Amino acid sequence: MIYTRIYHASDLQLKNVREDIRNTILSGKNIVFPTETVYGVGASALNLSGIANIYKIKGRPSDNPLIMHIADVKDLDLYTKNHQTYVKKLIKAFWPGPLTLVLEKKDQVPKVITGGLESVGIRFPSSHIAQEIIRIASVPIVAPSANISGKPSATLFEHVYEDFNQKVDIIIDGGKTEVGLESTVLDVTKEVPIILRPGMITKAMIEKVVGEVIISTDILQQDIPKAPGMKYKHYAPKAILEIVSGKEKKVIDYINIQINSLENMKVGVIATNDIIGLFDTPYVFPIGKSTNEEEIAANLFAALRKMDSLNVDYIYSISFEDKKFSEAIMNRLLKAADNNITYL
Repeated sequence: MIYTRIYHASDLQLKNVREDIRNTILSGKNIVFPTETVYGVGASALNLSGIANIYKIKGRPSDNPLIMHIADVKDLDLYTKNHQTYVKKLIKAFWPGPLTLVLEKKDQVPKVITGGLESVGIRFPSSHIAQEIIRIASVPIVAPSANISGKPSATLFEHVYEDFNQKVDIIIDGGKTEVGLESTVLDVTKEVPIILRPGMITKAMIEKVVGEVIISTDILQQDIPKAPGMKYKHYAPKAILEIVSGKEKKVIDYINIQINSLENMKVGVIATNDIIGLFDTPYVFPIGKSTNEEEIAANLFAALRKMDSLNVDYIYSISFEDKKFSEAIMNRLLKAADNNITYL
């Protein structure tokens, strides 16, 4: 059992806290901290012991790559090589922010974090807390989402405390994360960039900067994934999750029929604020206004976690297709549901 120290984000200016964080990371131990996307469980990207602990703590498959986080664009050249000409444009447009670039790695990047590949994902987070943690450590940090592997990612302090208290040395309480979905992962090792994992930096946004962009069509079929989330089931709640897509009235009617047919079960519903009161169950989660996609994205993992805490047997979620950020939102929701979607 590990004694976990809990610090608030405001404590990062204290000398003793900074020393504790630095010593913890450099000695091969682990720290959970918020980024702008989700909370991450971190270790020095150059310390094999700390990296191994992440895989062990999360129960994460060893061929599932980790992303290196840096706090200075200059560090990109220390760990990667042979950049395509358009990479500078992407950095100027989207860094710091929720965009991970997959590039050819240099030899000093341990293969244990790349799943044995010769490429590595690198991100410069916009979160001031994450940046400060990296600067305190003075090394790049790998920080996959702070959740038990396969389960919903954590966007609130109480979620990471529940999963990682007495499993890591330090947890930083930074409140609720802003974005709520993990970063877009973009393979930039080829002439045309390929989206390996959609996020809030969308295909359309990237195309405005660099032209043609491809979305990977084999996200769940790769033997050796190039990015987190490409091979294994992710974000799954304990209950069976079904997504329902169609016109609003049909969706509401269908879900209510299912709720009433499952009379001996606790049934939860995830829906937008404007219709959440129309379902025949007390186990509901208002995910946000139908017109506010950023709010929906930020609350998605919290909704799945809430359903776990309610111990529901079955979950119905409305679909969030045909929206600006539908690539990212539906990617996570479909994986959480294991592609269990009903079209009306």
